[in-house]
Amino acid sequence: MDDAYKIIKRPLITEKSTIVKEMHNQLAFEVDRRANKIEIKKAVERIFKVQVEDVRTMNYQGKRKRLGRTEGRRRHWKKAVVTLKPGQKIEFFEGV
Repeated sequence: MDDAYKIIKRPLITEKSTIVKEMHNQLAFEVDRRANKIEIKKAVERIFKVQVEDVRTMNYQGKRKRLGRTEGRRRHWKKAVVTLKPGQKIEFFEGV
């Protein structure tokens, strides 16, 4: 995968990710399911111009959902938790 913006889909901004960001300097992103840790690290470094120390990934299976008689499924997705080196910082929504 070449394009960094195709690898990093969106930041995950939740209550838990905000706490982890403040305490451990870690950020959570939804990433492409085919991307590996090395590609994710390079993409974050290229987009946000920071130095990445570690990347952890998790694959999530889409949940089954029903609407009346029809049954469907949410999409599968991949989450990456990126640890930044000390002194590095990415600001999304400061003061919100």
